[in-house]
Amino acid sequence: MKQPWLAAVLNFFLMGLGTAYNGRRVPLGLALTVGAILLTYVEMNLQTVAPNLYWVMFGAVFLNNTFLAIDGFSEAKAINASSGRSK
Repeated sequence: MKQPWLAAVLNFFLMGLGTAYNGRRVPLGLALTVGAILLTYVEMNLQTVAPNLYWVMFGAVFLNNTFLAIDGFSEAKAINASSGRSK
């Protein structure tokens, strides 16, 4: 049984990890995780190079992570429901 809260937290803090945890879209989850690591590198450098753009990037990443957390939570609940052991 998948833990929806865990999928949500994983996706919020490191996008894609919750998707990989759910197991239905592992390649997508791993690609998103690698992308998140690269995006974090860009975001940290952007803070010093173009501080005005940093907050735009931060907001976009926050919004993206929020929706990925919702997606991970919903997917885990659907997995549990389809296995007949919904919580």
